[in-house]
Amino acid sequence: MIPPDDSLLKYDNPVLVRKRTDKETPKGRPVRVSSLPPADSLPVPPPPKPKSASAEAAKRENEEILNVILPPREWMEENQLWVQQVSSTPCTRADVVNLEELLDIKLQQRQARQTGICPIRRELYSQCFDELIRQVTITCAERGLLLLRVQKEIQMTLAVYQTLYESSVAFGMRKALQAEEGQGDMEKKILELEKEKQDLQKQLNEEKAKGDAAEKREAEKRQVEEKKYNEEILFLKRTNQQLQTQLKQITAPKT
Repeated sequence: MIPPDDSLLKYDNPVLVRKRTDKETPKGRPVRVSSLPPADSLPVPPPPKPKSASAEAAKRENEEILNVILPPREWMEENQLWVQQVSSTPCTRADVVNLEELLDIKLQQRQARQTGICPIRRELYSQCFDELIRQVTITCAERGLLLLRVQKEIQMTLAVYQTLYESSVAFGMRKALQAEEGQGDMEKKILELEKEKQDLQKQLNEEKAKGDAAEKREAEKRQVEEKKYNEEILFLKRTNQQLQTQLKQITAPKT
């Protein structure tokens, strides 16, 4: 028999509930076989001490509540159904100390992280809490039910935080993807604007060159016209002077 994975929750010995054989029982009912050794090899227990009916009923009720709080685990192996119920043995102070030591050992063996989100650490602490509920339920069923209620509330709160965390991660991923897409469009637009800027700069340089050339031509033309005007003025001045001289000579009295 290969039992399930070891757990911090204390279980009784597994029991074989159903076994398929070639020869069924006459009425076809499953055979219930215990995993305990044959009765001949077991020591004869002493006769049980008489107990009151109320104590037996309370113990049976606590066991039923314990099975409801922590259901037995089942597994199939070679067409055989095995069932393992949680232990109903009362605990002692040594059991609590051993539980703490076993928890530390398992945290180290499974390399659970001490901080942050760690599924392994959460699983081991959940098993430890289940074992504490089992120990308390055996002594007081009402206290165990209250602890179960506290555990469910904590699990629900953790589930809400996990959902919020996953939603925030998904939201962040969407925003990151949108940012990447927007970044690509922005880079494309930047390239287009830079190209447009270069074209405009080229046009500006061309217009500047045209303006400089036109200004240079106008300056040269103005210089030529000024020189021509100055020559005409000088010529007119000389002509005027010559005419004045001739006029004086004509009008001068003869002696």
